[in-house]
Amino acid sequence: MMFTLGCAKGIANQLFRNPRWRSGLFVHHLQFPNYSVYTKQRPFVEVPHGSASSNQNVFEYCRRHMSNSTVELRTEDNVVRFSFNNNVRDTKSVPMRTERKWKRAKSSRKAKVNELRFYRLKAKKKMNSPNPEVRIRYKLEKAKRKEEWLIEKLRKYDVPKTPAEAYDPETLTEEEQHYLKRTGEKRKNFVLVGRRGVFGGVVLNMHLHWKKHETVKVICKPCNKPGQIHEYAEELARLSKGIVIDVKPNNAIVLYRGKNYVRPEVMSPVDTLSKDKALEKYRYEQSLEHTSEFIEKLEKELEEYHKYVARYKKKDEVDSKGKAV
Repeated sequence: MMFTLGCAKGIANQLFRNPRWRSGLFVHHLQFPNYSVYTKQRPFVEVPHGSASSNQNVFEYCRRHMSNSTVELRTEDNVVRFSFNNNVRDTKSVPMRTERKWKRAKSSRKAKVNELRFYRLKAKKKMNSPNPEVRIRYKLEKAKRKEEWLIEKLRKYDVPKTPAEAYDPETLTEEEQHYLKRTGEKRKNFVLVGRRGVFGGVVLNMHLHWKKHETVKVICKPCNKPGQIHEYAEELARLSKGIVIDVKPNNAIVLYRGKNYVRPEVMSPVDTLSKDKALEKYRYEQSLEHTSEFIEKLEKELEEYHKYVARYKKKDEVDSKGKAV
């Protein structure tokens, strides 16, 4: 046992001789004969010793930059063991300092202007680069960033569809369908679906027309995409609970209100966009469509440039081999 304690004291003396540990060490006596604690703080360390009075004035109290980490030296069963803990036994003897949370200083207006100027000069350097690959890649990265931003914006306009209410769809005979189709074509009342698409105002106007007429004609002017007119017809039938009689090739839809039609209290459905938001959504969709086309164009240009470089590189290699021969 005495030999083990002598070894521990020797290790402690070696630590004291090291200038990195000697600059801030504090000796603290514990009353346990076979259990001692080395507390490694930033300014000092608690070490075992024989008498506290002899070593009391060896080191000073340095109470700055303290931490909660501890190094324990166990001398049980004549075996020396070290272990690391974060718990300190006597918190009163080791005062701890709370860490300060430093707030990031607000940059001045001049610093922001200089930062923006740096990015502008960097972009200008890439745009005016003599290498065409650098110019194409810069445009491609910028277009992809814009595409991601537009997709994130369009997610805000996705309205969750409410569960459809159960209603009895009416069955019409061929004569009734033919009659409603002819009357719907001849009548002049119509509802226009413009660039905003199907929103709450379109369904509201349909219900107002159905107040005096059995059928209403919905004209879709910018239906340039294939199958878009049929998508509009399904959406209008779902929102208004009407019956699609006919879909004309000139982008016109004839809808019948039904025999047992009852005008709802809220004529504009809840799961539709307002007029302003529908216009914003249309603008973002148009911008996303043009950006996607521009990205495809740039990717083709980059591929053609790589082919051009590879072709002329092979040609130069063949010419150099012919000259060497």
